[in-house]
Amino acid sequence: MDSRLKPYVEKMGKTLSNLEEEFKTIRAGRANPAVISKVRVDYYGSQVPISQVGNITVPEARILQIAPWEPNMIKEVMKAINMSDIGINPTTDGKVIRMVFPELTEERRKDLTKDVKKKGEAAKVAVRNIRRDADKAFKKLKDEISEDEVADLQDDLQKETDAKIKEIDKMVEEKSKDILTV
Repeated sequence: MDSRLKPYVEKMGKTLSNLEEEFKTIRAGRANPAVISKVRVDYYGSQVPISQVGNITVPEARILQIAPWEPNMIKEVMKAINMSDIGINPTTDGKVIRMVFPELTEERRKDLTKDVKKKGEAAKVAVRNIRRDADKAFKKLKDEISEDEVADLQDDLQKETDAKIKEIDKMVEEKSKDILTV
């Protein structure tokens, strides 16, 4: 791959990675530790990810269990989960915190699918913007390199863009299928 093309392809790759991370936080009716990965807990004055204050396990398909290493952290973890936009109320027995994920209604599944498609579209727009920026940069190189080289760079860039967009479509389709599967 041409060294002038590489930074743009890497940016496109980061866009796909970000989309993948966003998709992990969208729950599909099953317990998934990634759903609470962005929840931050007040740990002695510092905001830390929930995974740094205890073990997160999935004992059953729809139950997420958090076992804080320090018993005094239970209240803080519960507070952080309640303040997040997850929409699940945690319960505790004094030692562990349990989050029971309800079955998703058909309407909620459709809403989540729409959300997935929106995020997919936003990622496609980001990839196209990266292509546009690269295209502008390549056109500025016309003084330094031949028009054929510029055309080759643009062709390679278009192939990479098409591949990334196809990959985004595949990711959206898989996540939508995952959400709609009862």
